[in-house]
Amino acid sequence: MVRSRLLFIFILLGPILFAQSVRKYSNEFMNIGVDAAAFGMANSVVATTNDVNAAYWNPAGLMELEDNQISLMHASYFANIANYDYIAGAMPLDRESAVAFSVIRFGVDNIMNTTQLIEEDGQINYDNISYFSAADYAFTLSYARNLPLEGFRYGVNAKVIRRVIGKFANSWGFGFDASIQFEGDNGWKFGAMARDITTTYNTWSIDEDEYSSVQGAIEGQNQELPETTEITIPKLQLGVAKTFTIHYDFDIKTELDMHMRFAQTNDIISTSSVSATPSFGFEVGYIDLVYLRGGVGNFQNVEQFDNSTKVGFQPGFGVGFQYKGIHLDYAFTDIGDQSVALYSNVFSLKIDWSLFR
Repeated sequence: MVRSRLLFIFILLGPILFAQSVRKYSNEFMNIGVDAAAFGMANSVVATTNDVNAAYWNPAGLMELEDNQISLMHASYFANIANYDYIAGAMPLDRESAVAFSVIRFGVDNIMNTTQLIEEDGQINYDNISYFSAADYAFTLSYARNLPLEGFRYGVNAKVIRRVIGKFANSWGFGFDASIQFEGDNGWKFGAMARDITTTYNTWSIDEDEYSSVQGAIEGQNQELPETTEITIPKLQLGVAKTFTIHYDFDIKTELDMHMRFAQTNDIISTSSVSATPSFGFEVGYIDLVYLRGGVGNFQNVEQFDNSTKVGFQPGFGVGFQYKGIHLDYAFTDIGDQSVALYSNVFSLKIDWSLFR
């Protein structure tokens, strides 16, 4: 019974209790990504993204929108324990600018609260079990505009982060992203996406009475309130891409990206000031109707049980179908890498607004 309560407290208050030591990795759910097409290419899309989902990957890509679009995505992680949902809409304002709005939710629902299971007289009362959700939300407003230099465009994101752990604690966070894309006459494309450029801050509000009830579930547990401020340090993603046409019917899009964090991590390239991991993705399209995708990325140094280190990576595979403004995509990938995480099936739907006219 004590063990189950310990597990409950770890799930419930882990993000708060350890904020002091892992604060620079806060809001990790914002690094998962969106769009099954991008997952299929191992998230190697910062230079080529050009639809409503560009609001997440590189808002500068919104400038290639020809009409309004909406996008939906759902994925389940950790053997369907956690659900990841995304919805976005984008529209051109004129020939020189475009906007988008998106919402992300990553949450675990129906978590059992067993802290009141045993009453004061020592009797077990299952009627005292209640349920709650632990969920993270992100609300993003995106703006893109052409630069006076031919082929250049830029984009910015303003983000509001909301994190809720039942009645026990909640937080608000605010941050900004900035990006740029360039397309040359020879078919080469370049992109850069800087996330959390101002450092995103999350401030937690803790219900002291509810928190004390959880801490008091284990005799002798420290009642001191945890740290209530987290920060998310900036990240940078760089990409270069080129599309080739073969026999008129087939197009092959390839992209190589570099994902950088300004801290020492388990990335395959890691120093005290910056860490980086590459990713590569490709997409084969047939007459703009059917797409086959593949990629590999997220190369990490994973410590084994015998204290040795092994390089793990995250593969991605996917297919897509497009017809009369309806884009349906599927990806088979995972949230971490192939050596330590469970695989997931990701589906996304994108609709051109012209379909309703």
